[in-house]
Amino acid sequence: MEKTLLKTGINLGGWISQYPALDHNHFKSFITAADIDRIAGWGFDHVRLPVDYPVIEDDARPGVLKEDGMAYIEACLEWCGKYKLPVILDLHKAPGFAFDEHGKADLFNSPSLQERFINLWKLIAQRYAGKLEDKLAFELLNEITLPDSSPWNALVKKTVAAIREIDPRRLIVVGGNYYNSASELKNLDLLPDDNILYTFHFYLPLSVTHQKAPWVPVLLEYNRTINYPGEKAEGLEKFVHDSTHVFAEEVDTVFDKEYLRTCMLPAVEFARKNNLTVYCGEFGVYEVAPMATRLNWTRDVVELLKEYDLGHALWSYKALDFGLVDKDGNVVNEELVKIAVMR
Repeated sequence: MEKTLLKTGINLGGWISQYPALDHNHFKSFITAADIDRIAGWGFDHVRLPVDYPVIEDDARPGVLKEDGMAYIEACLEWCGKYKLPVILDLHKAPGFAFDEHGKADLFNSPSLQERFINLWKLIAQRYAGKLEDKLAFELLNEITLPDSSPWNALVKKTVAAIREIDPRRLIVVGGNYYNSASELKNLDLLPDDNILYTFHFYLPLSVTHQKAPWVPVLLEYNRTINYPGEKAEGLEKFVHDSTHVFAEEVDTVFDKEYLRTCMLPAVEFARKNNLTVYCGEFGVYEVAPMATRLNWTRDVVELLKEYDLGHALWSYKALDFGLVDKDGNVVNEELVKIAVMR
């Protein structure tokens, strides 16, 4: 797959990842062919498909793909193929690691779990070897959170090598530490492989994009509305107890497009320094924020991504607190859709 094909995408979060329960009624109805038809009609040119490992592998039977779960991936590939939309298959949660289980990273302390992780990707690679090379990419794991990048770098090398024995040409997507932070790209070990696409996520400043989010304790306690652009997170310093925490960088700062540019520049500089294509796999604003803030922030981010020629995928298409459409499929705001597919 040509990396430049991935320009303006959308995530299908909440379908076979971050689902309310392992429920096939949900899987059969949350995303359908009609949704892909609408996504293509809006003008998106690819989708990122997050999947949590229990959908495709059972803890009681590791090393065997679950066909009822793989069927949803196959359906998505078929629907997207109709509209020539490439798909990034993102392993959103793996055995022993989930980005939203803070501090839990058993995968990186367990050789057996790492072997299972590699074997899962080998199974997926075997299934698609020689097929859909221009339509399907593999993203190894979503949003690593570790004290340093060394264990992830080591696992990436082993996993890519295992996939390459089976599937030499597949595009493989790799993100950095601290929730795929742009500033962590520099700590990735670059591989001598032209079919690696390095990715980052962009949600800065968190006090704007995740304001009042119940899963972010600092912001739940802070509990204030911040309008974008032009406002500061007044009084945030009272809730930041660790000076190294990302929120410390947001204290007493006016949030505007130039602030966003500064936050994005590490990804731009990484791409330029290494002569690489870099991709933004997620960005968006929590639905509790004022709609004007969602519109203004998203517009500025999309304009910056396009200015720097960075392919990207909005988080997310449906519901899951960030959606362009609600749980019933109703468009949340027509202007937000237009901004997301801005040319």
